[in-house]
Amino acid sequence: MRRFVRRGLPTAVAAIALAATATAASGAVYIVTAEPERAPKGGHAAASGPENGTGPVTTVVPNTEQPAALKRVVDPDFLVVADRPVTTEKLQGVSHLKRVRDVITVDAGAVQLQGGRVNMFAVDPSAFRSWTPPGTAKNDGLWNALAQDRFVVSDEVQQQLGLRESMQYPVLGRAQMFVTMGGSGSLGLPGINVLVGRDTGRKIGLVHDIAFLVNAPGADRGLGTRLRKVVGGNSQVIDLHQSATQPKGQPAQKQPSSGRPGTYLALYQQSAGLCPGLSWTVLAAIGQIESDHGRNAGPSSAGALGPMQFMPATWRIYGVDGDGDGKADIMDPYDAVPAAAKYLCASGAGRGGSGLYHAVFAYNHSDAYVNNVLSLARAYARRYS
Repeated sequence: MRRFVRRGLPTAVAAIALAATATAASGAVYIVTAEPERAPKGGHAAASGPENGTGPVTTVVPNTEQPAALKRVVDPDFLVVADRPVTTEKLQGVSHLKRVRDVITVDAGAVQLQGGRVNMFAVDPSAFRSWTPPGTAKNDGLWNALAQDRFVVSDEVQQQLGLRESMQYPVLGRAQMFVTMGGSGSLGLPGINVLVGRDTGRKIGLVHDIAFLVNAPGADRGLGTRLRKVVGGNSQVIDLHQSATQPKGQPAQKQPSSGRPGTYLALYQQSAGLCPGLSWTVLAAIGQIESDHGRNAGPSSAGALGPMQFMPATWRIYGVDGDGDGKADIMDPYDAVPAAAKYLCASGAGRGGSGLYHAVFAYNHSDAYVNNVLSLARAYARRYS
């Protein structure tokens, strides 16, 4: 069942320009620009810049709202930046495209923070946390901070701008506000540096529902063209997994053998290295079929648990501490995905051919299941080849 999350459309469109670019060599790199609103001739500006120190300034007072608990993790595949707020009808059209599972809208714009220019998303913390890397999605502190009208930044921006948690900083968009930093982490969206709550974003002047993320596991690259056709020819469509592919004629980059991946895609790729000969696409296919990449972590009717749907008895044999936190947690993707690679390898998956077939069959005793896994794995291979 396809679902999307959105908010109502504003009565007027703010004067904010957006642009985006992408490069295959370095991954998706895009810029969302939002200029402060200028006053009409003879009128008054909505907010003055910090140069003259005049104009309305709002200080956000944190509230005590708590975001909903994390129930699933969604891997965003595309970011779409439209030239105007996206209507419900267009989102419905997107949600009915082949392979599209989920869509979530965000308010967006570029603002000045601590003297630097950053790209900002305004989001609903309860809904958006599922769309971030697993480690960030599980960090209740970051989402509590957003729910309390604080801002969260990427680790890189935190270091570049020298930001300190619990300190207030001026944020200048269409209006100037002082907002407290609530923490930093991996946001999983190259080029997007800062998150705020919807209400804070509205006060800053971000454009409402001007962008959205799409989850479409197993989709081919043609989905980008179809998205643009539905939303509008002037929309920018960024494939968030371009960094996982290389331009023709360039050598493929080796996946790191250690470190904490930021997405399910990277986690599948890293974990496959534990079983020489096993393609990461097989792990991705199993992850999609078993739990839709952590969305439906069980328990199943048979008692299977976690993103890779292990039976507890099997987990006691093959469970691993994949992230080195001292626990082999059946519900933690950082443990479950490498454990699945270990289990498949023990069943002969690294040999390929009939060995792979029998290994997937051992995972779930069904020929139809094996065929579904191998078919979906081929679709992933086509997408990222």
